[in-house]
Amino acid sequence: MNYMVQIMNIKPDHFNILRKVHKKPNVSQRELSRELNLSLGKLNYCLKELKKKGLLKIKNFKKNPNKINYLYILTPRGISTKTKITVDFMKRKMKEFDELKAELESNK
Repeated sequence: MNYMVQIMNIKPDHFNILRKVHKKPNVSQRELSRELNLSLGKLNYCLKELKKKGLLKIKNFKKNPNKINYLYILTPRGISTKTKITVDFMKRKMKEFDELKAELESNK
């Protein structure tokens, strides 16, 4: 997967963040950093980079007295990028599977 991620100029950590926040947009940074095994500082940097690239929107709950609550929303571009990377990964794996299957059949 790292190959396709790099081709599309998306770092593997960024792709993993997109996947996680797509499934759970109200995840806390602490929980996200723990699940992805990233420091809070690195996670925060990655989130800002994703926002700068237009792949992620970050909204805070202004009326909530606990100002650390955020909602992470994939933009249409973020969803498209995540989908393209996933589809390309699956195509590559299917090709590898077909090649291995052919190799095994030729060794019989």
